[in-house]
Amino acid sequence: MIRILDFSSPELSVPEWQINAGEAWCVVGANGSGKQFVDQLLLGMLTATQPGSVTHDIALDSISLVSFEEQQTVFENELKLAATDLLPESETATLTASFLPRNRLDDPLLDTLNLRHRLQSPYTHLSTGESRKLLIAQAILRGAQLLVLDNPFDSLDPSACEGLAECLFTVWQGGTTLVLLLSNRNDIPSWCPLLATVDRRCLRSYGSLGSTTAQQALDQLFAPAAQPDWPEQAIHLSEFTHDFIVDIRNASVRYGEKCVFEDLSFQLAPLEHALVTGDNGSGKSTLLGLITGDNPQCYSNNVKVLGYSRGGGESIWELKHQMGIVSSELHRLYRVRCDALTVVCSGFFDSIGVYDPVNEFQLGIARQWLSAAGLAGREADAFHKMSYGEQRLVLIARALVKSPLLLVLDEPTQGLDEVNRSRVLNLLTTLEAREHTTLIFVSHRLDEHLPLFQRHFHLETSV
Repeated sequence: MIRILDFSSPELSVPEWQINAGEAWCVVGANGSGKQFVDQLLLGMLTATQPGSVTHDIALDSISLVSFEEQQTVFENELKLAATDLLPESETATLTASFLPRNRLDDPLLDTLNLRHRLQSPYTHLSTGESRKLLIAQAILRGAQLLVLDNPFDSLDPSACEGLAECLFTVWQGGTTLVLLLSNRNDIPSWCPLLATVDRRCLRSYGSLGSTTAQQALDQLFAPAAQPDWPEQAIHLSEFTHDFIVDIRNASVRYGEKCVFEDLSFQLAPLEHALVTGDNGSGKSTLLGLITGDNPQCYSNNVKVLGYSRGGGESIWELKHQMGIVSSELHRLYRVRCDALTVVCSGFFDSIGVYDPVNEFQLGIARQWLSAAGLAGREADAFHKMSYGEQRLVLIARALVKSPLLLVLDEPTQGLDEVNRSRVLNLLTTLEAREHTTLIFVSHRLDEHLPLFQRHFHLETSV
C-alpha cells in the first residue's frame, strides 16, 4: 500500500517503513518528537531533501486523517460561517448529521460511538471528544481505505474509549488499514499488532509490538525525566476571606430544547481541591464556563466566584485576574500568530495575544514557567507551529504566571505524552503543598485521580 525507503526531510526521516493493506500500526512518540509530521508524510505533503522513495499504491483521497489540527480547522470554518451571517445560530450552524453521508445515518456505528442523540446538535455544541468521534465516524462511513488517527482516545471518557476501540477493531477486521499516532503506551489497543516509534524526528519501524526490541524501544522513549523545580508563587490566599471560592446554587443551563443540566449545586472552599468527572457531553465544560464567566448563562444563575456574585456589577476581568484557566475552548480560540513567550505573557492580561507593554519582571516569570514546562530555549518558537502537546504545555505555563487563587484545568494533559503528563501531575502536588491555589481539575483518566482531590463531582449525561 505505502512503501517508504531512505526518506529524509527537515521535518522527518524514515530509513524504511512499509504499510501493507489491512494492517494496523501504532506509531508512538513523545511531544515534540516529530510524530505530528507522520500524517503529512502519508498524505504526500513532505518534500524529501535527498534521494529516497515514497511509493503509494493507494489514492490520496482514500486516506482520511483525524487529528486535533483537523478538528481545529473544522471549528474555525464554523466560526467563519457564524461571523459572516446575521441570522441566528439555529439557521446558520452546521448540524452534526450534516457531516455524515445521508444514507448512513442509521448505521450502528453511531450507537457504538454514542453519537445518535447528538445528530441534530450544532457542531460547535459538541465536546472535544464528541467532535473527534464525529470526524472518525465521518471517515469510516465515507469508506476510507487508510485511516490515520492522531491520539484518538485523548479526552474521551472510559466508556467512549472502549466504544471507539471496539469500533476501530471492527473496521480493521473489515479490511481498513489503520495507523494510530499515539503519545502514551497505555493508549495502545490490545489488538494492535505492529509498532513504529518517532524520536528526534526519525521514524523507526519495529514490526511486531510484542517483540523484545519493540518493548525496549518504548521503555527508552519514555524514560522517566527529572521533575522540575516549579517557580515560587506569591502567597496571598490570606487576603481571601469568604467561605467559598466557588458557590453555585441550583444552576440550570439550556440551549433551546436541550438541557445540559438543571438544579446543579457546586460549592468549594479555599484549598478544597476538586476533581470533576462525567461522560463526554455531560456538561463538565459548561460548568467550568459558569465559573470562569465564559458561559453567558452564569448571569442568569446563582453563581458566586471568588466572593463576587455574577451580575453584581463586577467585571469579568476582575475575576479572571485571580484565575488561571486551561481548556480545550481556550486552545481552540488561541489563533493569534505569536511566539511561545508571548502566549505565556498573555496570561498576565487574560488576553489572546499581548497588546500591553510587558515588563522585565513579567518576562522573567514567563521564562521560568516555560523552562519548568520543559520548553527552555523555545521562547521564540511560533506557537501555531508547535505540536499540539507542546502548545498545551505553553498554555499551562500561561495559566500559572500570575499565581492565581483559582486554577481551572479542563483536561490539561490532553495531547501530552506520559513524561509530560507526569510533569503536570507533579505540578498539582506541588501546588497543593504550597497552599496557595485552589484547583478544579477535569479528567477522564483514572491515573489522574490524585489523593489531593478532596471533593469529587460527577456529572451525569442528560439526553
